[in-house]
Amino acid sequence: MKELTPMMKQYMEVKEKHPDSILFFRLGDFYEMFFEDALTASRELEITLTQRDCGMNEKAPMCGVPHHVAEVYIGRLVEKGYKVAICEQLEDPSVAKGIVKRDVVRVVTPGTITDTNILDEKTNNFLASIFIDNTGVGLSYVDNSTGEMYTTEFLNRDEEKCYKFIIDELGKISPSEIICNENLFSNNKYIKIIKNNLNPFFNIYKDTNIEYEDLKSLITKLFNKSLDNLTIEKRIYSIISTAKLIDYLNETQKHALNHINNLFFYEAKDYMILDINTRINLEIHETILSRQKKGALIYILDKTNTSMGGRLLKKWLEEPLLSIVEINKRLDMVQYFFENIPILEKLRELLKQVYDLERLSGKISNGSCNGRDLIALKNSLEILPLLKEILVDTGDDNLVRIGEKLDDLNDIFILINKSIKDNPPIAIKEGDLIKAGFDANLDRVREANVKGKEWLANLEAKEKQKTSIKNLKIGYNKVSGYYFEITKSNISQVPDYFIRKQTLKNAERYFTEELKEMEETILNAKDESLKLEYKIFQAIREKIKNEIPRIQTSSKVVSLIDVATSLSKISYENNYTRPKLNNKGYINIKDGRHPVVESLIEGNLFIPNDTYLDKDKDMVHIITGPNMAGKSTYMRQVAIIILMAQIGCFVPAMEANISIVDRIFTRIGAADNLSKGDSTFMVEMNEVSNIIKNATENSLIILDEVGRGTSTYDGLSIAWAVVEHITNNINAKTLFATHYHELTQLQDKFSKIKNLTMSAKENGEEIIFLRKIIKGSTNKSYGIQVARLAGVDKDIIDKANEILNTIEMSHEINITRVLSESKQEKKQLDLMDYKKEYYINEIRNININELTPLESLNILSKLIKEAKTLEEN
Repeated sequence: MKELTPMMKQYMEVKEKHPDSILFFRLGDFYEMFFEDALTASRELEITLTQRDCGMNEKAPMCGVPHHVAEVYIGRLVEKGYKVAICEQLEDPSVAKGIVKRDVVRVVTPGTITDTNILDEKTNNFLASIFIDNTGVGLSYVDNSTGEMYTTEFLNRDEEKCYKFIIDELGKISPSEIICNENLFSNNKYIKIIKNNLNPFFNIYKDTNIEYEDLKSLITKLFNKSLDNLTIEKRIYSIISTAKLIDYLNETQKHALNHINNLFFYEAKDYMILDINTRINLEIHETILSRQKKGALIYILDKTNTSMGGRLLKKWLEEPLLSIVEINKRLDMVQYFFENIPILEKLRELLKQVYDLERLSGKISNGSCNGRDLIALKNSLEILPLLKEILVDTGDDNLVRIGEKLDDLNDIFILINKSIKDNPPIAIKEGDLIKAGFDANLDRVREANVKGKEWLANLEAKEKQKTSIKNLKIGYNKVSGYYFEITKSNISQVPDYFIRKQTLKNAERYFTEELKEMEETILNAKDESLKLEYKIFQAIREKIKNEIPRIQTSSKVVSLIDVATSLSKISYENNYTRPKLNNKGYINIKDGRHPVVESLIEGNLFIPNDTYLDKDKDMVHIITGPNMAGKSTYMRQVAIIILMAQIGCFVPAMEANISIVDRIFTRIGAADNLSKGDSTFMVEMNEVSNIIKNATENSLIILDEVGRGTSTYDGLSIAWAVVEHITNNINAKTLFATHYHELTQLQDKFSKIKNLTMSAKENGEEIIFLRKIIKGSTNKSYGIQVARLAGVDKDIIDKANEILNTIEMSHEINITRVLSESKQEKKQLDLMDYKKEYYINEIRNININELTPLESLNILSKLIKEAKTLEEN
């Protein structure tokens, strides 16, 4: 039986080291895939499947892609959730003895991909690392394309709280890939939640593979800093998750990680916390229905001119600030540009010319940058002195300090400007990269090459004259080298010293000893020139690589100015106002508007509304009103105005004074999760449970139609109990929209509860929505009128009105009596018909052991008489 061919044996050896990856095996100008990898790639990439002899009398399935377009195919596979191992030729095939040495130089995964053609330019691509045990959790994450790395940890013996922390943080960063320990991955409940919401690629490591001292060494080696300087000296969980992250990067990237040069530790509680449900319900990054950016909050706010600024704005939206001092620093910048429009526009025009410095740094670090990337870097750096000058000249203390911190990187600009041609080719090994005059040795070699070409031109002219063959010409190809080409009609005039080289259909090719000698000189010069250019380019790239921290520092300044000018522009164009901030617990908004909804309404017809919430008499607002009247829009706009204020943006209102909010909770709309087996009502109750467990007195709670997913009495009971609990136990500012009009009676029993309603005007059977929120309540939902507007058949509408009148006459819930009973007996009534409840309580209160027979008969007679009277009425 035959053995594997040498090449296939080499392939199998490499593949065994990367069993979970599709192996791109370099063969000449192609990356080839074999066996199962070929079948998978052929199917996913829709490329032709062929075969190749692999020895053992077998044919191996094979498919391949050209090396110069491989990144496109790799990206497509990674987008589908595959890992791709790139196996390169490590020596020149022309000089290799035997089979060419090959090995994997990089493993591309969903969380490590750096190809800017695939990545969303204004969205980070995070790789997350999680370690969890029974006392805490560590979470670290990195964007390999930009070099940003963060870490946090949460210590708690409550498993549910630890997993809630993980889900909230993952919801914030939306990683495309997660590495985690077995303890996390074995928890099916929470892994399902993560997969359903984020669908990341998972990699698992064994809990037993943790050598703490080795892990600390990995961190200090990468950053060349002590753990104390990285502020994680005693943060064991962050150390573990960070080290595992670095280990994975080393394993997959296989090159220096110069662009990852700092680690930022943060506490989640230092920022406003927005859970996954809140982000979805407020439509911060995408709409609920279409999952599109258009129609979401970020679509309104993002007028950034750089990719870096777009990513920073997204981070601000994910992490609103809690410090009034820090928020006001941002607001000060926004206000300056708001009041100085010419400077704002001048900066924005300059920012349009700045490329993605962060991702360019990443490409320089991993060695994938080409000449055009360096020109993009140069063109960006040319703008920095102009930005710096404008910032310093503003005279604004904050902007002057920022401008003075901006390193214009002039030395890097000069280096690139002197060395790299302005319009270089994409390839870096084919020459035409380096400017004349930059390197004397390269100039000398090029001169030899140029002189050789001049010599060839002279030789061609000389031989034409000597032979009298006018169409004689000197040509070149890689196979034949240089040659004289003469048509067959002139062969009789070929001199004796011409030596035949090749016969064509209509011509003959010749060489002479003189031409052969010069060919060697010219080709050596050309080959040497290409090698020199590549070597010089590598040296330039290495010099710039050493300056990556400086480039990243400047990119952060550019990003900051980009976000500030973006927020200023939208504030100016949309008539936003600078919010005031307080820690006194009250929120006062005059003529507040929903920034997205108002942008979609033509003619500036959005109806603004006031909002006042505090901790005393206006803590909980019960909001009633018709369907379609705008209750959900109103509540969302309050949350969004607070969110915008705490990221440092002006807000859509006439005036706004915002008490700092630590969390925003929302329970809006109806949704199910069939993949988990959860009904609409179960989803609703899960969200309510999360709010009750995690809200504080400094939170904002928005609840819309709690209890509507079950029977009327069950739902009313739950809604009622939730309002009571928030009022008595949490003391959080709350907007509670409901169609349970009975809840409006709570205002009479709790001083912290106020009733509001969305006004509407009836005109016969028609209803006009006024979109204005006013004090008071309504006992009508106008659902039947809305059904009429929707075109429901008139017979159905008439019957619905008849049924409604009957129900309203026969059902009445006295909330005052139930509240009284609740306080006396310390228990919740089930809110069945109150009149039934009355007799149940009467019977329960009878102590039969203390009654005489006559007393028992009197009580029974009294109950029978009341029951008959009730039945008659």
